[in-house]
Amino acid sequence: MTPPTLHTQRLTLRPMRAEDFAAYAAAMASPRAAGMGGPYDARAAWGMFCHDTAGWPLFGHGALMVDLRGNGQTLGQVGVNGGPLFPEPELGWMLYDGAEGQGYATEAAGALRDWAFENLPVASLVSYTDPDNHASIRVAQRLGAVRDEQAARPEPDDLVWRHTRRMQ
Repeated sequence: MTPPTLHTQRLTLRPMRAEDFAAYAAAMASPRAAGMGGPYDARAAWGMFCHDTAGWPLFGHGALMVDLRGNGQTLGQVGVNGGPLFPEPELGWMLYDGAEGQGYATEAAGALRDWAFENLPVASLVSYTDPDNHASIRVAQRLGAVRDEQAARPEPDDLVWRHTRRMQ
């Protein structure tokens, strides 16, 4: 599947490009990546970047970069992650330093969640959060997700938030 381009009031969610890697790798090498098992070196970040891109032709979903509509500034990434590394399809988000606190993650993740429920054969999506990542927990809650204590998780300490079709 070709990755879509989605638009919200303030954002454009677009396919990833090679030139996105430098900023992505910097974010993954920073302490910001601690909630995702990082920080990561460039080799590991490249593998994750490629995984996010390869999901589209392999599974029909993957990651999109999040750009500010007014000036095209890349703010981060949002994705529906799947494949052998995830127990079930995961709605994930990551903002670059300085883009937090403005509702961008909620806006982008909500748009991709809605796209997924319209285009993928899934009844629900999950979001995994580190218990100490309070900002990410608030995003999941603003999206209407509810904690699922019974769900499988890639890391034993992760919190699992379930998004269902009825949330739309």
